[in-house]
Amino acid sequence: MNDMTFASGRRKPDTLYHQLAEELAQAILAGRLKAGEKLPSVRKMSAQRQLSLSTVMEAYRELEDRGLIEARPQSGFYVKSTSAFGSPVLTQPPQTPSEVTTRAEFWPYQSSQTTEVKVEFGLAILSPDHFPLQPLQRLLSQVSRHEPALLADYGNPPGDPELRRHIARRALAWGGQFEADEVIVTHGCLEALNLCLRAVTKPGDVVAIESPAYFGLLQILESYQLKALEIPTHPQTGISVEALELATRDGQVKAALLLPNFSNPLGCLMPDENKRRMVELLAERNIPLIEDDLYGEFFHHGERPRPAKAFDKTGNVMLCSSFTKTLAPGFRIGWIVAGRWRRELEKLKFISTYSTSTVLQKTVARFLENGGFDHHLRKLRRAIADQVTCGVAAIRRYFPVGTRLNMPAGGFVLWVELPVGIDTMELLRRSMLEGIVFAPGELFSPSRSYRNCLRICCIETWTTRHERAIQRLGQLAQALLDERKQPVSAFAIPAA
Repeated sequence: MNDMTFASGRRKPDTLYHQLAEELAQAILAGRLKAGEKLPSVRKMSAQRQLSLSTVMEAYRELEDRGLIEARPQSGFYVKSTSAFGSPVLTQPPQTPSEVTTRAEFWPYQSSQTTEVKVEFGLAILSPDHFPLQPLQRLLSQVSRHEPALLADYGNPPGDPELRRHIARRALAWGGQFEADEVIVTHGCLEALNLCLRAVTKPGDVVAIESPAYFGLLQILESYQLKALEIPTHPQTGISVEALELATRDGQVKAALLLPNFSNPLGCLMPDENKRRMVELLAERNIPLIEDDLYGEFFHHGERPRPAKAFDKTGNVMLCSSFTKTLAPGFRIGWIVAGRWRRELEKLKFISTYSTSTVLQKTVARFLENGGFDHHLRKLRRAIADQVTCGVAAIRRYFPVGTRLNMPAGGFVLWVELPVGIDTMELLRRSMLEGIVFAPGELFSPSRSYRNCLRICCIETWTTRHERAIQRLGQLAQALLDERKQPVSAFAIPAA
């Protein structure tokens, strides 16, 4: 089988049968179609969707190949059981703040120095194939050629006016009500988060975060000598507003750093009502909310979810995002909607990096202006949704009984909870010997929680290479589980 195909070798993402198969797969993995439920007959589905009988049959065959449905003689097609996988549950981190320290042993998965990486599940960095590199290259050449003086221009510290207008205009789609001059352009989202934390905290302060939380955020907290208070978080609905309310009663929390839309690593999405309650709660207690909306554009279906900023009436929310994940990682163009900290953040931007490359800002602005960005996003979302669907199906097919994971509605990261007793650091050591890399769960908690969890990033078009890697990870995890279950002989000779 060719490595650029998966399962049947028939897959073509833009074909009608694949689109139908993808929609049904999403419904199955999200639980909207239950195990044992009968699918409409081929003829009925054909009439409902106005598709040919052969198109529907091809879609059903693809779902069979993925192991999501089964054909029963003289009866039809049924959703296969995935009862071996439990439903996601609310995390239960420690209730006291933790010092944040980085452990050196967590970083081998980021480097290929110790082994050749054959399959990369560890880094949340999309394949270059997903980005419009040639159109951006042409626009960059045009901007440099028509405005060569920009190469000698330090630029405006808050950012290029044209780009800031585009950011403000695009926000209208989700209810964003801010002016272009409230936007500050940064070197990616990480600089935006750094600036926000510097504006509202001092060493020793406590910052509320989700649990688990993106390890890059933990490193930022460590660098500023801040303490992290992990808040219970549900893999589907996000941070518990009730737990946040309890945690902020005594005044020890000085800021909250959260990802309401498709958080990394859980992939959860807060309902709008929860976002509204969270924003009002933090505003009442004068606790700044730093919102990381880096993955907000990665919704798989429907409409873009609203950031928490959409419910902000007091300027208490600092919205951070970038074009790094969606458009051009190498450009490093991020931004902040600064709220009531605008002047302070402008000053911090000035004294830290002064400005962001004007040439690159104008290139992004031109791409936004000609409509290419929206077309690119639609294509990107389809590809990401397909990769995540394949990843979820493979994990359910090959991982040990008792594994937990949910089907995220957006983003491209999967949080996998293995049965208790499996140490994912040990699993990583073994998988790296075979060139398979992922991120172990401990990396995402300052309290060293989630030893039996891991993050899988679906960053490339799914192929048999990825399928076999997931299968091998499942085998290695099962081997670790079996080792834990083996009885210790009373006559065992201790090692010297």
